[in-house]
Amino acid sequence: MLGKARRSFGISIGILLLGFMAIGFALVYRAIRDAPPPVIIEAVALPAGAVVISALISEGTINVTYTLNGDTTLSLFNQASGELTHSVAIQ
Repeated sequence: MLGKARRSFGISIGILLLGFMAIGFALVYRAIRDAPPPVIIEAVALPAGAVVISALISEGTINVTYTLNGDTTLSLFNQASGELTHSVAIQ
């Protein structure tokens, strides 16, 4: 009789935990689904005559590699405002 009660209790607790997990999953899903997409600027300012080699978005920055007069430069722009935050000449 005691074994039957333990088994019944274990099944009840298992169902309860599955219910809590379902509620947690639903809350996380709603929070992720309803979050607005990140703001990304449409254009960044490069020097006149620059030839873009690559551009990618990474962790809140836009990384643009370009060549100007034979010199290659990597410029980092703020993803939301488009302002230049850092520029590195690549040799």
